[in-house]
Amino acid sequence: MGSMEQEKIEKTIKAKVNEFLVYLNSTLPESMELEYEGFYRRGFFVSKKRYAVIEDGKIIAKGLELVRRDWAPIVKTTQEDVLMAILKNGDVDKAIKIIEKVLKKIKSGNLSMEELVIHTQITKKLSEYKQVGPHVVVARKLEATNRLKPEKGNIIQYVIVKGKGSISEKAIPYEDYIKGSYDSDYYINNQVLPAVSRIMESFGYTKESLLELIETEKQQTLDAFFN
Repeated sequence: MGSMEQEKIEKTIKAKVNEFLVYLNSTLPESMELEYEGFYRRGFFVSKKRYAVIEDGKIIAKGLELVRRDWAPIVKTTQEDVLMAILKNGDVDKAIKIIEKVLKKIKSGNLSMEELVIHTQITKKLSEYKQVGPHVVVARKLEATNRLKPEKGNIIQYVIVKGKGSISEKAIPYEDYIKGSYDSDYYINNQVLPAVSRIMESFGYTKESLLELIETEKQQTLDAFFN
C-alpha cells in the first residue's frame, strides 16, 4: 500500500471518528464531552494504564520504563528501539535482534557509565526508611564522605557494580564508578529483561527464552573450545 493511499485511508477514518464524536457528544449531558486524542496505526497495551502507541513516527508511552527515570538509560533506549521495531515496522524479528545485540553488549562489559546510571529520588529522611534500597545506601555513603547532606527531594545517582552481597550493598555513587566494573547480570536480569519481556511476552517470548539469546552463544563458544 502506497503512502498516498495510506494517507487517504487515515483521513477517511479521522473524518468518520469526528462524525461519531459529534453524534455521541450530542447525546451526553452538557457537562460531559469526549475529545479526539489521536490516530494511531499501531499500539501495544500491557494494561489500560501501561501502553505505547506510535504517532507520526514517534513513540508515545505511559507507565513504561522509557518514561521513568528510575531505570538505567540502557533500559529506556532498548525498550524504545524494540517498540519502534514493532509499532513502526511491524517486525518482531528485528526487535529480537535488537534485544540480542544489547544483551551481548552488556555481557561484554562495554557499556558506558552514562548508560548505567540509575536515578532515584529520596522521598523522606534516611532514618525513616524501613527498607533500605540502593539509593538510600548510596545517599548514606555520600553523607559519610561529606559529599552530600541528603534531604527529601534529592535525586541519587548510582551504579550497581560486581561484588558480594545484596543489590543495595553493590550500589555505589556514579562518580566512584570504574569503567567495566558494573554487574552485567544485574543489568541484564533486573533491568533490561524485565522491561523488554513485558513487550515480547505477547509474541511468545519469556525472560528465559530471551536470556537464551546469549546463553546459546556462550554454550557454542564452549563447545568450540573443547572440540
